[in-house]
Amino acid sequence: MSDAHDSRFVIRDRNWHPKALTPDYKTSILRSPRQALVSIPQSLSETSGPDFSHLKMGPHDNDLLLNFNHGGLPIGERIIVAGRVCDQFGKPIPHTLVEMWQANAGGRYRHKKDSYLAPLDPNFGGVGRALTDRDGHYSFRTVKPGPYPWRNGPNDWRPAHIHVSISGPSISTRLITQLYFEGDPLIPMCPIVKTIANQEAVQSLIAKLDMSMANPMDCLAYRFDIVLRGQRKTHFENR
Repeated sequence: MSDAHDSRFVIRDRNWHPKALTPDYKTSILRSPRQALVSIPQSLSETSGPDFSHLKMGPHDNDLLLNFNHGGLPIGERIIVAGRVCDQFGKPIPHTLVEMWQANAGGRYRHKKDSYLAPLDPNFGGVGRALTDRDGHYSFRTVKPGPYPWRNGPNDWRPAHIHVSISGPSISTRLITQLYFEGDPLIPMCPIVKTIANQEAVQSLIAKLDMSMANPMDCLAYRFDIVLRGQRKTHFENR
């Protein structure tokens, strides 16, 4: 684990992330700050731990084809999503928690507030978790989620996507994001994706087809590598 008082700083690139206020993504209007941001030094509790190396994992925690089994397999295209978690210097992040949640193949979440007309799949829960290995690698087996409409505009649709939470080496490095799938024509049409001005940043959210990781006659595979800021403090522009 890095020293919390390490003197190396990484300048935050504010052009990499989308603006807080993007009116075409309607919920950002109420969620965006109204005043200038304030830089707050990180405390020791934010730059250290937690340690997941001793977390007890179930045999199917990272296998969404089996972890909600009620007598059958879920419906949909079977896929593997795998990749590597590292910091901004390319150093792997071992033994950290990677969590994911998603809609089923019809585009429906197993959530009481999801009112989309697609049916629930009795054998698909839509959640999983994994620990990275010593080289930062993780893997999930699941079904490819379906797109679904959302009430942002008259006919806006979310591309197929999976939500991902990565804890990293400290509380301050936790990243929550979502991955899309290579070749999906809905990606450039999505109002959320269009809030990201940097096309390289958009590409970093797209999982690429990787036949080398596929299970022959079973699952296609998509590679999604994740880069965290790491445990070093970030130098904000206004400090």
